[in-house]
Amino acid sequence: MSEQLTDRLNAILPRITSDEFLSSSGIGNEIGFYVFEYEPEDELRVRQHIAFLTDHIPKQKPTLRVKHINLLDLIVDHLKSRNLLERSFNMQREKGDQHLLKVLEPVLDAEKLAPVFAQAADPEHHDLVLVSGVGSVFPLLRTHNLLNNLHSRMGKTPLVMFYPGRYDGKFLRLFGKVKPSPYYRAFQLISGASPC
Repeated sequence: MSEQLTDRLNAILPRITSDEFLSSSGIGNEIGFYVFEYEPEDELRVRQHIAFLTDHIPKQKPTLRVKHINLLDLIVDHLKSRNLLERSFNMQREKGDQHLLKVLEPVLDAEKLAPVFAQAADPEHHDLVLVSGVGSVFPLLRTHNLLNNLHSRMGKTPLVMFYPGRYDGKFLRLFGKVKPSPYYRAFQLISGASPC
């Protein structure tokens, strides 16, 4: 693991627990969506750090109500609630990945999944939402589409998305390889990721 990543990870906790960050000060009328970009090969290290954050935030700021949403868990729970999970496994075995993607596309459409996310995030009762699992849900869900559909649902609750790829303030490029998707409404949480 690079020293640069260590420094960036260590800068997260003080940043996201600061009053300025939590009140979205200094971002004008923009929504409080932030992206923490990192190299895809650092996924396991970032997961460990998210666990560290969820453990240490209550110790550092006991009144801060934080919700962590893993997108893979969200999708699995959503498919279970619609009695589609086992059927999806069977369909994938019998007809393959491409057929399954086509069948699940309307079910996991970002516009339809946004209310499911918002219900899980419960922004009225949380002060901060952390989002992980971005790489795990590709190609079932494109996060730029989800973020676009969350603007009106998250209110003033800051959202931090941990992103295995690149974000330059205009484009999200998953894994540093997938065709860039335009998204310009988020801020970099801690800048300085090396190129993928």
